[in-house]
Amino acid sequence: MAVATALGVVAVLGFQNAASGAGAGEARAEGRPAAGAGAYAAAADEDGPVRSEVHKLALKSEGHGEAGLARRTTEPFGMLGVSWPDADAKIEGTIEARTRSAETGEWSDWIALEPYLPGLDGERPAERGSTEPVWVGRSDGAEVRVSDTAASGALPAGLRLDMIDPGTGRSAARSGAAKAEPAAFASSAIDPGPPSTVPQPPVVSRAQWGADESLNDEGPIYLENGVIKAVFVHHTTDGAYNCADSAAVVRALHVYHVKTNGWRDLGYNFLVDKCGTIFEGRQGGIDQPVMGAHTYGFNSESTSVAIIGDYTKAGASNAALEATARVAAYKLGQYGGDPAGSTTLVAGATQKNYAGKDFVAGQSYSFSRISGHRDGFNTECPGMKLYPQLPDIRTLAAGPVQGLKVTSVGGGAFPVDSGYETPGPVSVNWSTTTPTSLISGFELLVDGQKVAGVAGKARTASTTLVPGSHKITVKAVHQSGRSTVTTAVNVSVPSPKKFVPVTPQRLMDTRTGLGVPKAPVGPKGVVTLQVTGANGIPATGVGAVVLNVTAANVTGTSYVSVYPDGTTRTSASNLNVVKGQVVANLVVVPVVNGRVSFYNNAAGLDLIADVTGYFTSVGEGASHVNLGPKRVMDTRTGLGVPKAPLGAKGVVTLQVAGVDGVPAEGVTAVVLNVTAANVTGTSYVSVYPDGTTRTSASNLNVVKGQVVANLVVVPVVNGRVSFYNNAAGLDLIADITGYFTSVGEGASHVNLGPKRVMDTRTGLGVPKAPLGAKGVVTLQVAGVDGVPAEGVTAVVLNVTAANVTGTSYVSVYPDGTTRTSASNLNVVKGQVVPNLVIVPVVNGRVSFYNNAAGLDLIADITGYFRK
Repeated sequence: MAVATALGVVAVLGFQNAASGAGAGEARAEGRPAAGAGAYAAAADEDGPVRSEVHKLALKSEGHGEAGLARRTTEPFGMLGVSWPDADAKIEGTIEARTRSAETGEWSDWIALEPYLPGLDGERPAERGSTEPVWVGRSDGAEVRVSDTAASGALPAGLRLDMIDPGTGRSAARSGAAKAEPAAFASSAIDPGPPSTVPQPPVVSRAQWGADESLNDEGPIYLENGVIKAVFVHHTTDGAYNCADSAAVVRALHVYHVKTNGWRDLGYNFLVDKCGTIFEGRQGGIDQPVMGAHTYGFNSESTSVAIIGDYTKAGASNAALEATARVAAYKLGQYGGDPAGSTTLVAGATQKNYAGKDFVAGQSYSFSRISGHRDGFNTECPGMKLYPQLPDIRTLAAGPVQGLKVTSVGGGAFPVDSGYETPGPVSVNWSTTTPTSLISGFELLVDGQKVAGVAGKARTASTTLVPGSHKITVKAVHQSGRSTVTTAVNVSVPSPKKFVPVTPQRLMDTRTGLGVPKAPVGPKGVVTLQVTGANGIPATGVGAVVLNVTAANVTGTSYVSVYPDGTTRTSASNLNVVKGQVVANLVVVPVVNGRVSFYNNAAGLDLIADVTGYFTSVGEGASHVNLGPKRVMDTRTGLGVPKAPLGAKGVVTLQVAGVDGVPAEGVTAVVLNVTAANVTGTSYVSVYPDGTTRTSASNLNVVKGQVVANLVVVPVVNGRVSFYNNAAGLDLIADITGYFTSVGEGASHVNLGPKRVMDTRTGLGVPKAPLGAKGVVTLQVAGVDGVPAEGVTAVVLNVTAANVTGTSYVSVYPDGTTRTSASNLNVVKGQVVPNLVIVPVVNGRVSFYNNAAGLDLIADITGYFRK
């Protein structure tokens, strides 16, 4: 494209205005090989100048307004341009070059070179006429052709090809990892620039990108009024580049502007590469109002940022936009400028901009605080695709934080209706489309009040709520100080619930179709049981139910998880089974929408569920009191009952009220860990209130030779509890861990989970290692995983033993107390055995003892008791 006058359209890159650096042509050569991966970023270990070289080759005149350089091998170079001595001389034709890659040996397509206008850095006696420079990557061959289409057919004298070898320096740290340093000229005599309202982003200093300061012997010029009112965005130097070579590109621009163009220094104040690294440009100080050479007629009140690359066909990367926004916000923030606002600039020259708007020298005109080169000068710069991205840069720089929304709520909370329910602890997670580097921080608000503050890089925050209904929001604070708040999320904390025992009765049986369809539950299968509003359980106010769940007719290895319907199932499990087993385990499962779901992981099986009670916040209930763990019955020794195995159809009755620390009055239920041992055949055991008719509900299922334990929450009717054995013979042992009372001040139940809190296989909660013989591990339960730090009297854990190497038993007991003879799990080699445990909490921790052999222990929490 011919450049006829100083006001003609310059369809090129960022340096095409009076104070511009060197830009690349809009006509990007297709098929040119990209620069190699860090060809110019290699070995230097220290910051400091990198000596670059300018290789010059004269072009041969061919007459009739044509000149050229025949294809030839050259010294290595990475950037090129054509220049001539008379800066005012014009070429009204085409200037093209092509290069040979030093890496592949391939020749590029022809590259169109656009001439600069004269006087871009003011009146300079040494200024030469030139084209914009183009980055070509490491090359070792060149060819040039020039054709003038003017009537005279005359080309300027002294045409030459300038090839810049930027040298090899240490690769600048990516994404601004290098800290800003003063330019080489700086001294203590220069006062620091004014503080900014936003942080200074990391900037690769001139020393770090290897500026040869011997080229700059004139020193910087500062804005006359010392105030930066606007930032002009440019693009510069056409050609593909690798970000590892960005420092070399900047060095090459510096050398070209000074040695080829005869300018004072590199034209731009700052440069940004496509990976988001910011480079210090013109000498004078990152924090100073340095006069640049970037936007002809408007340099005296502005600064500039040039994004390296050609943006005529594609927009700039998000990283480049972010970095540009950060440096623009920093510079404007030094002088109170709103990046999203506007300002007035006084024109320093009479001219037109790209849109045809007239400027008259000495008159004031309105500009966006962040403008494009074309807004002040007749050029396509910053490129047809980058210019439409300026609003994005303004938004990034000015704020507020964009796209802020709550993505999930956890930490003990689970979805209900149009919000969430939690026993108190809540963890809120969010996302935003604004880059982290532009965010000062976040605040978690509960009912409009700040309860937690986190850094800009955080995307989660936690708190504990008091009973009641709450609205939770997240507030994001942009580096500009502007804030935005998410839509409110409704989170409720129900009142603690008391226990209501019911006579054990069967609610679900997939073998008969009771409560759910009649069919085994297959792999990945789920069945859902309605538990409220029937079988003596109220329709409302129920927070959790106590179920004894049994797996039967098992066709292979699997596990079963019981969880609140309407919530996302976690990794917690309740039963572990293998082919042919009949396994039972007590479950205290939260109730969200009146239903409970049962998930079977693999193989096929039938599921049976018997209810023994529920927790409610409505009406009268019983509160929990810790006791033990303490052994209260053993048919092997005659403890609590006669000394004798229990035969087929046999029943033994244990007095629980008024003995072993249990009050004589007000006790509604007891919590017992019941173990069957010395089993002579297949059988099942039912534990039920003495004086009532035993139902079909069962608690333990055993086969010959097994030792099986299961937790039982059994109602107390007349102070006693009965144990029924269906067949064969066996011994029964019972350990008490607590009771429920309708008098006095006990603890109320709070749902939590189910959630995995301990796993010795992975190191969750405790060290990663199997538990050996006589080994003990201690788990912190208070103040973590949604359990309050104070007031917790007991936790409800489903404890599973896996990878068992021999016969053993496991006892779970309050840390800081003396372990008794009570046990919770009984295992043999190869078994995976779960059992529910309601264990008192004394000092915030719970201990797990393994008697013999080795095994792994897993614990899932389902709730806790608190006063």
